[in-house]
Amino acid sequence: MANLKPVAKQQGVVLIVALIMVVAVSGIAVTLMSSSSIDIKITNAAFEREEAENILMGNVQRVIAVEAAKDGTSKLLYTKEQIPGDAIALETIGQTESELSNLNDGAMDLPCPRDYDYTAGIACNMVQINSTITYGSKSKHTITVTTGIAQQMASLNTGG
Repeated sequence: MANLKPVAKQQGVVLIVALIMVVAVSGIAVTLMSSSSIDIKITNAAFEREEAENILMGNVQRVIAVEAAKDGTSKLLYTKEQIPGDAIALETIGQTESELSNLNDGAMDLPCPRDYDYTAGIACNMVQINSTITYGSKSKHTITVTTGIAQQMASLNTGG
């Protein structure tokens, strides 16, 4: 009993230390929660981009298949003179808008890329398709894929 102090002399130091500890632990908890919400936002953004890329690549394949199925009326066979301006719009599939442009310079056909052996009279009609998709909240992000197509054909007007 000799070690006990009278109640009148206690000043609440333990209470103040406990309150400081509660404030510190609360601050750490808020910081960790805010950090985890940022991680969730980053993960969702990465997921949305990956999903948009996969949708876009599938739609690019569909655009090419639709045009190739048209046989002689396919826009893939258009020459530079048949395309007004620099590009012509292709069919919109889903949220993907595509346009086709011809890469041949002038009336001359281009030699085909990556040929192992040259064949006289064979040239290429070089076209490219630019496909774009918008994604994300408020559709403020875009991805564009450029696909090149080289079509071998017989030609007497070979440049190169």
